[in-house]
Amino acid sequence: MSHQAEDQSDVPQVRFNFTSIGDLQSVEKDTTIDVIGVLKEDMGVSQITSKTTNKPYNKRELVMVDNTGFSVRLTIWGTTAQNFNALPESVIAFKGVKVSDFGGRSLSLLSSGSMAVDPDIEEAHKLKGWYDAQGRAENFSSHASLLGAASSTMKSDQFKTIAQIREEQLGMSEEAVYFSLKATVIYIKQDNMSFAYPACLSEKCNKKVTELDPGQWRCERCDKTHPRPDYRYIMHVNVSDHTGQLWLSCFDDVGKSMMDMSANQLMELFQTDEKAAGDAFQDANCRTWNFRCRAKIDHFGEQQRHAELHPHRLAKEFER
Repeated sequence: MSHQAEDQSDVPQVRFNFTSIGDLQSVEKDTTIDVIGVLKEDMGVSQITSKTTNKPYNKRELVMVDNTGFSVRLTIWGTTAQNFNALPESVIAFKGVKVSDFGGRSLSLLSSGSMAVDPDIEEAHKLKGWYDAQGRAENFSSHASLLGAASSTMKSDQFKTIAQIREEQLGMSEEAVYFSLKATVIYIKQDNMSFAYPACLSEKCNKKVTELDPGQWRCERCDKTHPRPDYRYIMHVNVSDHTGQLWLSCFDDVGKSMMDMSANQLMELFQTDEKAAGDAFQDANCRTWNFRCRAKIDHFGEQQRHAELHPHRLAKEFER
């Protein structure tokens, strides 16, 4: 027998009937389906209070992607959420998830449902092969709906000006919205080395590590000590277009493209040639990019806009 709503690494007895993430828009609300995807992001555990019982419940939101080019947010609950330990880029198969129209389309694992991490099934092997070959570098669209009165689905290729982002209050909700933005980099924060953080060296972990002593960096998640960290970008970037200015939070892949070097290389440059490191930031300014943006409010009520970079930079003659 399979455990209900718990991680099962070896469940050959479970039969799946998968719906692709790209096809979710055509699935009616409240339908129960099976879905398989690659874990793109783990939002961590949070607590909500039940309106009916007034009891607290653990929830964990996962962002799943597949080879249709779409992403979806999937919520798991209770002890399943608490005990979840799958690493990013794992393939996860879910049986018995409920389809919601919240945020366009989102999914919730039912208490009677189950999940399997990296199952030994053909669909999982195909997804893993696709992700390793090309999926890791892809930009994904979501089924997220426009906020407010608009009901049409907003895809990431919908370009917005900074003025439109403010007027439409994109990102003023806990539900993420996606859009594209053509903008020029004005300034990248670099005070106190705030542009990068020391991450765990373990594959697919990326959690922040703490320096215990010289040559000893501790990861609580992996329960390991490493001789050095793997620095990853987490940049705060001021961008502008003809309608205004905006702050974006940009992560490692975007930072590498902007700086033309890894965070490890930039940190080393600061140690050996601080002027050259400063010049690298100057060179990153005044470049124009296509940004793919994800906007939402965080738990502290502060607006967050996380950006992913479009695969190509815009015309060079407009850079300077």
